[in-house]
Amino acid sequence: MGSWHIIFTLGIFLSAGLLSGTLGELFRLPKVTAYLLMGVILGPALLDLIPHKHLEELRPLTDLAMALVLFGLGNHFTLSRLRRLFRRVLPLSVGEILATFFIVFIGLLLVGESGSAAILLGAMAIATAPATTILVLKEMQSEGSISEYTGILVALNNLVSIVAFEIIFVAVYFFQGDSQSSSVFTQLGHLGLDIFGSIFIGVFGGLMISYGSSIIKGSRRMIMFIALIAIALGLCRTTGMPYMLTFLAMGFTVANSLTEEEVPKVEAELYPLTGFLCVLFFIIHGAELKPSQFIDAGLIGTSYIVFRLLGKYIGIFVPARMRKEEPEVSLWLGTTLFAQAGAAIALSGIAVSRDPVLGGHLQTIILGSVVFFEIVGPIMIRQSVLRAGEVPLINAIHHTAGDPISEFQSMIRRFLVSFGLLSEIDQPPDQILVEQLYRKNVKGISQTATFNEVISFIEHSHDNTFPVLGPQEEVVGVIRYQDLSNTLFDPKIGSLVRAADLANNLETVVYPDDSLARVWSKFREDSFDCLPVVSREQPHRMLGVIRRWEILKYYIKGHRSAQSNEVK
Repeated sequence: MGSWHIIFTLGIFLSAGLLSGTLGELFRLPKVTAYLLMGVILGPALLDLIPHKHLEELRPLTDLAMALVLFGLGNHFTLSRLRRLFRRVLPLSVGEILATFFIVFIGLLLVGESGSAAILLGAMAIATAPATTILVLKEMQSEGSISEYTGILVALNNLVSIVAFEIIFVAVYFFQGDSQSSSVFTQLGHLGLDIFGSIFIGVFGGLMISYGSSIIKGSRRMIMFIALIAIALGLCRTTGMPYMLTFLAMGFTVANSLTEEEVPKVEAELYPLTGFLCVLFFIIHGAELKPSQFIDAGLIGTSYIVFRLLGKYIGIFVPARMRKEEPEVSLWLGTTLFAQAGAAIALSGIAVSRDPVLGGHLQTIILGSVVFFEIVGPIMIRQSVLRAGEVPLINAIHHTAGDPISEFQSMIRRFLVSFGLLSEIDQPPDQILVEQLYRKNVKGISQTATFNEVISFIEHSHDNTFPVLGPQEEVVGVIRYQDLSNTLFDPKIGSLVRAADLANNLETVVYPDDSLARVWSKFREDSFDCLPVVSREQPHRMLGVIRRWEILKYYIKGHRSAQSNEVK
C-alpha cells in the first residue's frame, strides 16, 4: 500500500469514526461495533486502504486509550462501594470464572484439543474486554445491578485470567519436564514481582494525581493527568508489567484519596480525550481484525467460542438463581461479559514468545474468535441492559433531532445570499401567515399505536414534539421527547401501552391564517420545538406542523433588514 503521511491516516480514521457513528445510529448498532466494522472495511480484510506500518505507529495512542478507560473504571471502585457489593458479586464472580474455565477446558479436550492448549485456553477464556464493555455501558447510560456488577466482574476477570495463565504456563512446562524446579520458582517470582510492581506504579501514580489535583488548577490539571498516566504506561511497557492492573489500581487510588465531589471532576476532564482516543482504538483494532482468521481457527476455534459463551452464561445463571438474585441478573448479566480482545490477545502474544509452536496455535484460535466476540459482544451488552430495563427510554431511542437535507439546503442558501446570488425575503415577519411556512408532509401518531410503534416513529422523526391523532385525523394530544427521559425502556410493555397513554393533553394549536407574531407568542410561552397546525373548518384535523427555528429564522432576517435600513 502507499506511503502517505501518518497524519493523513489519522484523518481517515477520524472521518471514518464520524461516518460509522452515524451509520451505527441508523442501523441501531452500538457505536463500538460500528467503529470495529468500519475498521474491518478499511483494513486488509477488505479495502486495505491503510499502510500497515501506520497501524503499528499508532499503537501508543490505542494503549493510552485503554489506560484511560481502565483508569475511569477504577474510579468507580471506592472502598465503601466495594464493601457493599463484594458479598453479592463474589459468588457470581467465582461461579462465572470457574464455569468458564472448566467448560472451555473440558469441552476442548472432548473435541480433540491437547491438554496443554486446552487448559491455557480455559484461562484465557476468563478475560473480558474492558474497553468494549465499559464504553457500551457508558454509551447507553445504563444504571442498575447489571451495570454495577459488570464493571467489577470485568476487572476481576482480567486479573484472574492474567495470573491463572502465567501459573498454568509454568505448570505445563514443569510437568512436561522442560523446566527445572528452580526456574519454575524463578518464573513464579517474576510473576509476583510483575503484579506487585504494576500495582505499586498504579497506587503511586494515583496518589500523585490526587495530590496534584489539590494544588494544580485550570487547564494545567489536564496536562498533569496525561503526564502521569503516560509515565505509568511507559514504565509498564518498558518493564513488561501488565498495565491493566496498573490503571485499575491508579483509578482505585484516586477514587479513595479524593473527595466524592472531586472524583467526577477528574473523570469529566479526561472524558473528551478518552472519547477521542477510543474512536481511534476501535477503528484501528477493527483494521487489525482478519475475518479469515475465524475460518483458520477451524473446529477448535468454533468450539472455543461456543464453550466460552456457555461458561459465561451458566457461570452467572446458576449462582444467581441459587442466591435468589433479581431475575434480570440471572438472565442478562452473563451476556454482558461476552466481549473479548486485548487481554486475551496479549496473553497469546506472550505464549508465542515463549513457545512458537504452542503459542502460534493458541494465537490462531484467539485471533479467530476475537473477530466474533468483538462484533457480537457489544450488541449483546446493549441488548442485555435494554432487556433488563436499566436504560432510560430516551437513551434507547436513536432519535435524530436534525434534518440533514433541510440543513444542507439552508447552508447553500446562506452561501448564495452572502455572495449576492440570491436575495433575502423582503416581506416583514409580522405579515407572514402560518400557511406560508408550515410543513404539510409531517405525519402524526395514531392514538391506537402500540408502544413499539411510537418508538419506531420517534426514531425516524426530526422533531421533539409528536402530535397524537384520533380516528378523524384530529389532534388529541402530544408526546414530547423530553418527557420520556425518566421513563425506563421496558420491552414487556411494548404491546400493552398505547400512544394515547403516553400523550399529554392538547394545550396549544395554531391555524393556517394565524400571523407569525401570534404563533411566536405561543412558542415563547412554552418550550415546544414545533406546534400542530389544524383546520378551522374541521376542528383539530391535523394539516402539518410549524417549527420554532423556522419562525426564528424569519425574525432574525427581519432584524437584519431593519438594521440595514437604519445604516442607509
